[in-house]
Amino acid sequence: MNQMIAVQEQRSRHPFRSYSDDQIVSMFFQTIGGESEYTLRNYSRSIRLFRQFTSYKPLRNVTWQDIELFKIGLIQGFCSPSRKSLSPASVANFLAPLRSLYRWGSDPNIGIFSHNPTTCVRSPKVQVNSKNHYLTKREAVHLLHQLKKNGERDYLIGLTLILLGLRVSELIAIEWGHFHSDPAGISMWLTIVDGKGGKTREIKVPKKLWDKYTVHFSGYEPGQRLFPLSARQVERIIQKAREQSGLAKEPTPHWLRHTNATLALL
Repeated sequence: MNQMIAVQEQRSRHPFRSYSDDQIVSMFFQTIGGESEYTLRNYSRSIRLFRQFTSYKPLRNVTWQDIELFKIGLIQGFCSPSRKSLSPASVANFLAPLRSLYRWGSDPNIGIFSHNPTTCVRSPKVQVNSKNHYLTKREAVHLLHQLKKNGERDYLIGLTLILLGLRVSELIAIEWGHFHSDPAGISMWLTIVDGKGGKTREIKVPKKLWDKYTVHFSGYEPGQRLFPLSARQVERIIQKAREQSGLAKEPTPHWLRHTNATLALL
């Protein structure tokens, strides 16, 4: 009897020890529910890749050496999804979800993990400069020209990312009913209804882009999505155009968002 009471007291003091790793990860995702679908997908991929790398070692038993070996594997390519060496920025992106998971779980108010093994692991140094983060005007025009060759839809995707500076998750969520004119009826605006952190914001649509929308999306219903694609499909569209165009840089959809912030293309 005394032994049973002791076991019950131990469980009451450590209620989270009975949770499986899948349950822990699920609870973690609930806490970051305000993030975009794109961010959640990347978090899920990173955590899944790490668990596979450790042969599903219990998350509570993970050490800083496990994290460090995973980082080395990403840098050298033997545990990256493509089996190729990843750039410092990509390695940092894979480590970020693990840092968030363990920072959350080791919080005294949560108490799932007894320690945070990521605190001893340094992310690779990422050089921040314009060359790595956006296209020049000439490069952007070159990429758009190739997207135009691949089809009007692909061209509008690239043009929208550059001119409106949207995240991929915001792009694929656009519905025809999200557009509206200003009170004077002079300009068109796009309402981003579920931006980063669940925030809503308004973006002015350049006339050049709106004119193309009215032609290509003529007859669309208010609830109809302009680009009913996944984030991964959009990435592939940009990647394909980059490879076909022969650009030396390797732009992603997010690069085009940065391009919007640095170029006067309107």
